[in-house]
Amino acid sequence: MSEPIPDPIRAGLARGWKVLGGHHGAAPDQLLCDVAIVGSGAGAGISAELLTAAGLNVVIIEEGPLRSSSDFRQLESEAYATLYQDSNGRKTADKAIAILQGRCVGGSTTVNWTSSFRTPADTLKFWAERFALPEMADGSMTPWFLQAEQRLNIGAWLVPPNANNHKLRVGAAKLGIAAPAILRNVKACWNLGSCGLGCPTNAKQSMLVTTIPAALDRGATLLVQTQAHTLELQGERVQAVHCRPVAVNGAPGTGGTRVVARHVIVAGGAINSPALLLRSGLPDPHGRLGIRTFLHPVVATMSTFAERIEAWDGAPQTIYTDHFLETQPIDGPIGYKLEAPPLYPLISTIAMPGIGQDQAEALKRFPHTQALLALLRDGFHEQSPGGTVSIKGDGTPQLDYPLTPFIWDGARRALLSMAEIQFAAGAERVMPLHEQATWTTSWADARAQIAQLPMAPYQTRVLSAHVMGGCGMAGKPELGVVRPDGRHWQVENLSIHDGSLFPTSIGANPQLSIYGLVNKLATGLARQLSGREVSLA
Repeated sequence: MSEPIPDPIRAGLARGWKVLGGHHGAAPDQLLCDVAIVGSGAGAGISAELLTAAGLNVVIIEEGPLRSSSDFRQLESEAYATLYQDSNGRKTADKAIAILQGRCVGGSTTVNWTSSFRTPADTLKFWAERFALPEMADGSMTPWFLQAEQRLNIGAWLVPPNANNHKLRVGAAKLGIAAPAILRNVKACWNLGSCGLGCPTNAKQSMLVTTIPAALDRGATLLVQTQAHTLELQGERVQAVHCRPVAVNGAPGTGGTRVVARHVIVAGGAINSPALLLRSGLPDPHGRLGIRTFLHPVVATMSTFAERIEAWDGAPQTIYTDHFLETQPIDGPIGYKLEAPPLYPLISTIAMPGIGQDQAEALKRFPHTQALLALLRDGFHEQSPGGTVSIKGDGTPQLDYPLTPFIWDGARRALLSMAEIQFAAGAERVMPLHEQATWTTSWADARAQIAQLPMAPYQTRVLSAHVMGGCGMAGKPELGVVRPDGRHWQVENLSIHDGSLFPTSIGANPQLSIYGLVNKLATGLARQLSGREVSLA
């Protein structure tokens, strides 16, 4: 009989980790600490490990539940309800864009597809020139990326790509387009393919199994199912974080906890972080808070092949191409990165156009279905200003993201590029995810159809898994919300350590960009608060 897979979270709880909230027991009315960290995702996890290594007393405040490998059963029905924002139903204010974000200990690192890219050099150069951040473009970020890669086992995926990803490589090669492999943050990966549903083998080196356990082993306190609702401001300092309990589904409970801290780090993600600052009435003299929020708007195409693809099986994303980013200037017509997403049955059914018999016929071919997606690089052109986070009457956040003609032009070009690659790879049929699209059986027919499809909300399926900006970093206060060291321009003991820092989108999956940048910021903060030098690796 095989041995059960070890569960490091349950083992840590048995050792006496300080975890409160939900079924772990109510938090007290007040907690005192050196540093309060709002969130437990990429930026929060890196910060927690470094600050506890410096000997600081840290409280981590997470709105979602604590789940672990023993709970991850590769079932969409369970994963979406317990691990994602709004049960995987978060959308922009007009409901035109679906947004996939994690809401659990580890944040989106617990449910992402492991794709790891350093921030592209041209993005860093743009930030340096446009946002007064010269240190971004001088090569100084390289060691911070390297440390994060070592700590989280980010490296080449040496297993052949699954059929879904292989078709991207084959089609691109036929057209003379480079399609290299993606680095992944995994260790002893079983190649199951269910990364988006929580890793049942602890192979994914998410914050759930790396930095958060390290911080808890050093005495940090973790509050789960606890929402950081407002920051208590006294003069130019945050005095405390006012928290309230929430259910797994986000419904607010009764009571609350006041977390009093010398320093507060907000790392709740690029919608929740600006929302917290807005709810708290923090100073915003230049009107920068919540604006310039970016999504890498995603459009996709599906194709079918004679052979079985089984796009749910095997490492979800292992091949990409930046050809359509590299062939035009960064501040020109919007470029796009192409990748192959995994196809889980439930979410694929929701995404597929058609109803009734049409959808039933499409699902009969589901094992033979392959997909491509395009990440549109928003934020580098005046016609791509991003969206705006605001607060609704009940205090919850919303993101208004206008889909402009500039964005739609890129979406149409991306659909054309993906269809051409799929037919070049040998697809029998291709269909863009669009309400008026039909299956086409040749590249010529696909090109003609896509050229005529109306690019409009609710017609073209648009989604996002990469929310960035809203608390932008800049070297001048009139250009951003936080300083180059991650500290708020107007509030001296407040830092932002997540993807909301980015002045634009990345142009690549952002997790490693967050790891590298926050590694730099948190190392500096640890030195300032403790006088000690610390390092991830």
